[in-house]
Order: sequence, then structure tokens, then C-alpha cells
Amino acid sequence: MTLFPISVVCPHCGSGDVFYSCKPECCYNHVCNTCYTTFELDTTRVGEVTEIFEVPPEPDADSPTAPCARCHEPKVFAIVNSGAPPRYVCVACKALLTLEYTEIAPAQTSPSS
Repeated sequence: MTLFPISVVCPHCGSGDVFYSCKPECCYNHVCNTCYTTFELDTTRVGEVTEIFEVPPEPDADSPTAPCARCHEPKVFAIVNSGAPPRYVCVACKALLTLEYTEIAPAQTSPSS
């Protein structure tokens, strides 16, 4: 099993230019650098990984991240070739996870003059 960092697109405009804007001890707020929509990522536990895997290096601090539904650690990675729907794994506790968008808030645009 090969793991790689979480990669997401903006739920409002579909841009892949998204960054994590907070700290795990606060929240999991992400911002789209194209339309400025904010959203959070969350996970749901759907099983347990029993396969052996190599723990990948930690992603950059502003890379998308999510808390593990089981242990709450932000050590969630995507599983390569996991089929549909995409699956994720927490490298801290080996929980098998799905990823969800929450708290979606499109940026407010000012009215035209």
C-alpha cells in the first residue's frame, strides 16, 4: 500500500489551489486561494488497515490535513489506488477513513456599484 498527502479541491469552484490555514489544536480550516471559500475537512472511520505500509514524510504545514475520526491525530494520508470512493488511513492508529468537507462558506462578494 502506497500513501501520499491529502489533496483536495475547493468545494465551491473546483480549484486545487487550497491551503490549510490554522493549527490542529484549533481547527481544520482550509482556504481556496482562487475564490477564498473556507471549509473544514473531517473524517469518518470505516474500518482498520491491516496491511504494512511505510509512513510517508510529514507534508508542509499549509498542506491539506484532517483529524482522524478515531484518535484525532492529524496524521491522515490518502491511499494510492484505493478505488472509489477514495480511502484514507491514519498512520498513527491505522484507522481506515473517508474524507468529508464541512463548514463550507463561500467568500462574500461585495455588491457592484
